Amino acid sequence: MQQAKSKEQFVHEVFESIAPKYDMMNSLLSMRRHKAWRKFAMNKMEVKPGSTAIDICCGTCDWTIALARASGKGKMVGLDFSQNMLNYGKLKIEKEGLDEQVTLVQGNAMALPYEDNSFDYATIGFALRNVPDLRQVLQEMERVVKPGGLIVCLELSKPMWQPFKAIYYFYFQRILPLLGKLFAKRHEQYKWLPESLKTFPDLNQLAEIYREIGLRNVRAYPLTGGIAALHIGTKGTDGA
Repeated sequence: MQQAKSKEQFVHEVFESIAPKYDMMNSLLSMRRHKAWRKFAMNKMEVKPGSTAIDICCGTCDWTIALARASGKGKMVGLDFSQNMLNYGKLKIEKEGLDEQVTLVQGNAMALPYEDNSFDYATIGFALRNVPDLRQVLQEMERVVKPGGLIVCLELSKPMWQPFKAIYYFYFQRILPLLGKLFAKRHEQYKWLPESLKTFPDLNQLAEIYREIGLRNVRAYPLTGGIAALHIGTKGTDGA
């Protein structure tokens, strides 16, 4: 419990500190592929007009905004434990004229402040590997989604084939922290990000966890040679 709490505190400090450069660094470190990955996810989700969604660990709200646009008038919630991240997201939402549609909440992904069966979709982007207990977060997402709704995770993953795997890990472990130091003045924070992937489940392992918590019709898609992955699961119509 103490170990989980320590990780939670450390991750909070990391994201509070990198918030001003978060969007720039995402584009730089992923070579702008994160936008294509999110577009792919949205296509697979097929968000219906008027749908509601909660975007967990929403950061600076790029996915929250995409969900709001796709829904049209459906109410959206962006939840994050970093107020600095939410502050930057709020500016984007106001610029897009979505402040009446989108509600931002500072909260804990491990204990979502919403009743069961509240949303049509629950999403989490590039954050599941940072939470203290990924199963609990996924179960919370499943809890607040309506029967038949989708639980969607877009996350970094682990390439399976050589030599791409070796090249990727060299970049992720050696080059990425240097870029963080150069462009964001945050070497230790970006040095930690590769560490967060070491014990994170691979594509198939995460899909199995989806099934173990009771999600159905689980789909897993490797992206850009497996350096990222999209997982989608459906909550059973009987609530399980």
